[in-house]
Amino acid sequence: MKSTVIKGEPDIARGVEYLRRIEPRFATAADAACPLPLRLRAEGFTTLLDIIVSQQLSVASADAIWSRMKNAGLADRSALCSAGLDELRSCGLSRQKSQYAIALAKSEVDFSTLSELDDDDVVKRLIRIRGIGVWTVEIYAMFALGRSDVLAAGDLALQESARLLFNLEDRPTEGALREMARAWSPWRSVAARLLWAYYRIAVKREGVR
Repeated sequence: MKSTVIKGEPDIARGVEYLRRIEPRFATAADAACPLPLRLRAEGFTTLLDIIVSQQLSVASADAIWSRMKNAGLADRSALCSAGLDELRSCGLSRQKSQYAIALAKSEVDFSTLSELDDDDVVKRLIRIRGIGVWTVEIYAMFALGRSDVLAAGDLALQESARLLFNLEDRPTEGALREMARAWSPWRSVAARLLWAYYRIAVKREGVR
């Protein structure tokens, strides 16, 4: 199913109001963290590459590596196609992520067609590319395609924020968080934004770029 597309702050506000009504703890998070940042980004290769760079890194580390890549001209698809691993590693990428970046650049994905696909089909299309998993695609779907009902449940900051907000004994697993989030549909992407915002307040650290 293709979820509604978030286009601006009014859509975020609608999602927040819905979540406040169905779950009092989201009202607590909203009171502490709203207004939420929109976080929409341009569709296409560069944004997906940036998300790959961010995998399993702190926001500060990802920002530093991404800045070095841009300064070296290595955020461009054509440049990456001819780049060597050493060039990317000199920017701070691991060997594995360097390979993933080159694989993305050499893939034949047509980014202009993704906006027409259902949420599940976006995942199926992109995880064919080496180094791209469900978390990466879901972050892309949320922030580049603006999908309203996607939750990157494998995200550690979301899991920790859910533990804190819902007073859970342990951090929920990806599967457990997905199960919790069923009740938050059709605004799971806004729920994720609320959880990241709550994480920033509770932990004093950004959970997402």
